[in-house]
Amino acid sequence: MECDYILHHECGLGLEYGRPPTQKLFKQCDFQFHLQNPLPGTRICDICALDIRGFLYQCSHGDYDLHPHCASLPLTFTLPGSNEAIKLREKIESRCLKCQRKQRASGRVQGLSYVSSDGMLCYHVACLKEACLDNWTMGYFQLDALASEERKILALQNLAPNQEVRIRAAQSANAMRGIRLLITFLKLVVSAILGEPFTLVTTLFQISQS
Repeated sequence: MECDYILHHECGLGLEYGRPPTQKLFKQCDFQFHLQNPLPGTRICDICALDIRGFLYQCSHGDYDLHPHCASLPLTFTLPGSNEAIKLREKIESRCLKCQRKQRASGRVQGLSYVSSDGMLCYHVACLKEACLDNWTMGYFQLDALASEERKILALQNLAPNQEVRIRAAQSANAMRGIRLLITFLKLVVSAILGEPFTLVTTLFQISQS
C-alpha cells in the first residue's frame, strides 16, 4: 500500500513493539511508546534536551521522555586503532567541542553527551544534532560539496569551531594524530546521531583525512 509517511527505523519499531531499545541509562523507568504526548505541556527529550514534537517514549511515571531515535543511540563504541572508548554520559567534566560548555540544558533537562574515555573529546547530543542540521542546510553534506576540500574543512570546522581540523605537512606527528583522532571521533558520533546509510557523510570524513 502506498503512503506519504517516512519514519525513522526506531519509530517504526516503536509502533510495532511498544517498547524502546535497551536504555540502561534509565534503569528505573518503564517506557511506553506514544503517538503523541499524553500529558499537557511541552515535553523535552532527556537525551538531546530538545523539544519532542511527535512520537515519543515516556516513562510510566511521567518523569522522562525520549525521542525514539535518541532512545536507540549506542551507549558506547570504540575509536578504531585505539583503546579509546566513547560513552554516552550524563555527568561530564569536559567542554563540548561545539558550544564550549560542560552542560547543555533546557528547562529541567540537561541532556547527555558523547565523551571519550580520556575526557579530551566531548559532544552534547543536542549540539551535534544542531551542527549536522546546519551543515546540511549550508550544503556541506550535499553531493556537489564533495568536490571541494575547502568546503569539507568548513563542515568539520562547524562541528568543532575551536579545534584544528586541517592536516598540514609542517605539523608534528602528534598534532596530525590528534587531528585524525578528532575527525574519527566526529565521524563516529555523527554516524550515531544521523544513522545509516549516510555515505556522503562517511566520504566527507574519509577524504578530509587524506
